[in-house]
Amino acid sequence: MAVIGVTGSTGRLGGKVAGRLAGSGAQQRLVVRDPARAPDHAGATVVQATYSDGDAVRRALDGLEVVLMVSAAEAVDRVEQHLTFIDAAAAAGVQHLVYVSFLGASPHATFTLARDHWATEQRIKQSGMSFTFLRDSLYADFAVHLAGDDGVIRGPAGSGRASMVAIDDIAEVATEILLGATSHRDVAYNLTGPAALTLTEVAEVLAAATGRPYSYHPETVAEAYASRAVYHAPPWQVDAWVSTYTAIAAGEMAEISTAVEDITGHEATSLADLLGADTERA
Repeated sequence: MAVIGVTGSTGRLGGKVAGRLAGSGAQQRLVVRDPARAPDHAGATVVQATYSDGDAVRRALDGLEVVLMVSAAEAVDRVEQHLTFIDAAAAAGVQHLVYVSFLGASPHATFTLARDHWATEQRIKQSGMSFTFLRDSLYADFAVHLAGDDGVIRGPAGSGRASMVAIDDIAEVATEILLGATSHRDVAYNLTGPAALTLTEVAEVLAAATGRPYSYHPETVAEAYASRAVYHAPPWQVDAWVSTYTAIAAGEMAEISTAVEDITGHEATSLADLLGADTERA
């Protein structure tokens, strides 16, 4: 059985994929920055490499045919890290790269980080490796973190909608593709939930799930920048935070795809089902 390369196994998505692959009996090589944090799975070996260290990546991926590339943590140099990893993967002889991208990846995307994902996709296409792009929508699991301690979601999203997707669904799709990569060559899948919700509707689902009040307050763009100034984050990061909401307002996160169901055989998980919300009570 061919060994599958998995990055990001110390994180939430990559960790779920590694667990699913182990459950299937697959052999895998976990590429991590800190081996001490790597999960302990039968059939898995652990190697150390950071995306920005091309030599280490090339050694870590040597002999692998199929690799999952979870996007690196948000950073000002994330694209540079990605390009180094991709070039090293190609040099190591990797044949197929499964890349965790973002819905609406484009050089003109409103969401600034979606532009980074587009740049990464272009390098993969130019590398000579075959690929599968998993263009995920916003993570439904993180919906609760959109609100402040007062239960209010604030942002310039207007009445736009977002088709939030469960991380478990993404992990299941990724696992299916890694185990059968030849059936998913040179294709991009948009991975979304079964419905696109306004942030008012997201707040209603959160309230139903938790029994505490949640609401949405639409900010102007200027208000959004002002309200986030207290975090003293670098400008690129604040741009990313704010543009998450302006992309929703622009309709760029509203697409609903059947890819989760097509690949896994079950409907994508709704936000209400994920949170166990009593929507009739809301």
